[in-house]
Amino acid sequence: MVKHIIPDTLSEALKYLYQGDFQVFAGGTDLMVQNRSWSETSIEFTKNMLYCFNLQELKGITAIDGRIEIGAMTPLETIMNHPDVPSLLSEAIGEMASPAIRHIATLAGNIGNASPAGDSLPVLILYDAWVELRNMAGFRMILLKDLIIGPRKTVMHPEEMIVKIVIPKHRFDFERFVKVGGRKADAISKVSFAGAVDIEDGKIADLRLTFGAVGKTVVRNETVEGAWIGMTISELKNGIWRLIDMYDPLILPIDDQRSNKHYRKTVAINLLRDFVDQL
Repeated sequence: MVKHIIPDTLSEALKYLYQGDFQVFAGGTDLMVQNRSWSETSIEFTKNMLYCFNLQELKGITAIDGRIEIGAMTPLETIMNHPDVPSLLSEAIGEMASPAIRHIATLAGNIGNASPAGDSLPVLILYDAWVELRNMAGFRMILLKDLIIGPRKTVMHPEEMIVKIVIPKHRFDFERFVKVGGRKADAISKVSFAGAVDIEDGKIADLRLTFGAVGKTVVRNETVEGAWIGMTISELKNGIWRLIDMYDPLILPIDDQRSNKHYRKTVAINLLRDFVDQL
């Protein structure tokens, strides 16, 4: 028989995770869709459910020591409108779902769902975001890019849950987020892209490029990015075909019901080219 538990505290929630096999339920906006009945009957979960929306200690946003800490149960709408949240993340959240869903959906849920098309993931990975995981024994910090290893797959242990997302504070000289979908906001991404660059003394000091929905995980390659450090913007623009050639073998989309791999790859390359053109 499936258990449905609503803990009042984080310690209580972690105790249940330690004792049994539970699915953590935050906003539930992904889980409700994944478990819906096409006959319009009530949803029947097949795993024990741990509903964590009452955990007040996991709600809130704090700016401290050069970083932003976002509690795992903080609604997307709150994150989007917070003055300390990076503008690129706020922009990405604004492209996610409808206002009604954003009032219950969470960033931790978007991460834990581990979809390559998760709208927040390219931006969070671009910002080198960390995730704090906690269990009964303690906690560990892991880079988001290392947490997700495939579609619906993470390195989280069954007794762990996401309690916090930590984003280093950084204001880039130029940054951009683009989501390509069937309908604005309500559609799952066919392709998404985030790019950012810093310029010092006329040369590239930092370059970050991420692509969503074109691989098993968000595509980012720091070796490729590093190859352009120290060059001028003109050299980057003149070398656009070299940059495209470097990303070509890394962008490996699939065919599915939302789009096909040829379209996705073409769009991803075009988004990269447009980003460089606008610098």
